[in-house]
Amino acid sequence: MKTSQYHTAHAVFINSKQNSFFYREGNSIDVALGYDGIEGYCKDNVYLGCVVGRVANRIAKGQFTLDNKQYQLAVNNGPNHLHGGPNGFSKAIWSAEQSTNDSVTFKYVSVDGEESYPGQVSVTVTCTLRGSEIILDYAATSLEPTPINLTNHTYFNLGGHDSGDIRNHIIQINSEYYTPLDDVQIPTGEITSVKGTPFDFMSPKPIGKNMPEGGYDHNFCLAECTGPCIRVTEPNSGRILEVFTNQPGVQFYTANYLNGIEGKGGAVYNKHSGFCLETQNYPNAINQDNFPSCVIRPGGPDYKHRTVYKFCNIN
Repeated sequence: MKTSQYHTAHAVFINSKQNSFFYREGNSIDVALGYDGIEGYCKDNVYLGCVVGRVANRIAKGQFTLDNKQYQLAVNNGPNHLHGGPNGFSKAIWSAEQSTNDSVTFKYVSVDGEESYPGQVSVTVTCTLRGSEIILDYAATSLEPTPINLTNHTYFNLGGHDSGDIRNHIIQINSEYYTPLDDVQIPTGEITSVKGTPFDFMSPKPIGKNMPEGGYDHNFCLAECTGPCIRVTEPNSGRILEVFTNQPGVQFYTANYLNGIEGKGGAVYNKHSGFCLETQNYPNAINQDNFPSCVIRPGGPDYKHRTVYKFCNIN
């Protein structure tokens, strides 16, 4: 079986020109923001389409204590640590091999002390294309106790990657609670009802309706459900994205910091030109005892994470 080396931001699948989905009229279009080639991904600093880790999202002040030992990570987002640090998994070189006719498995070994995290961690991400579904299966094991929180950071625009503002998209999130933020985007530790707030997406509504100043970059606590946890519709095209996951949360992000990024085919990506649905554990969970644990230990249970992106159209 052939094995190759790929930069993860380019290889981890969703940001491919070949990921096209259909209008009601039958026209295909690319719905993921990205770059034309590997050079763009190597220079990228907004995480277009990549897998991020060892710990996705923010860790307050880059600090945590595990088994009575304190760790200091790089601070790369204001006063905080973000997405595994400046040389996190999104900047790593992963090996890749075709695992089945419709699947590719990406592998990476993060050595003990990489980005100041403890323990050697072995990670796999398997991408399966099945009909209109993209299935992501993440797995990780460690030789020492360590925090793990992986996610994919694709920016979607169901009107087309170059179609501009996404605030007219209709979104529904099966979440009765969210985690409020302090003034440096770290959860306060509260788990608060969405009822009566701009964070209430229990019923479908436009992303732009009552959107907080600056946009969304918040964790929503997902309820267990047999159907999709999230459903997004682009009303002009009729295109729908449904998300299924076994993760306790999703970071809903509305591309608040894109500012003239040159993307595929010369497209320019500005603020709110895409949205991310980063299925994951809660941000800063390593420092919050009331959040789900993000620590894995030798002997298990190992880290297991599945997310499915399903595309369809309004009939």
